[in-house]
Amino acid sequence: MESKVYSVKDVMEMLDISRTKAYEFIRTVYQSENPPFRVLKVNENYRVIRTSFDKWIGINE
Repeated sequence: MESKVYSVKDVMEMLDISRTKAYEFIRTVYQSENPPFRVLKVNENYRVIRTSFDKWIGINE
């Protein structure tokens, strides 16, 4: 079964950015009032909802 979320590492690799920049970006999106995609925070871990991120980045269009 395919995961319904991406990790910060997945986002880092897809956007070709550093680990630090990926965490900064995900943290900013998480705190945004109008985020471009959905981010969950579980304890200290961020997870990005796959469908919303894929739509934002233009996958499956």
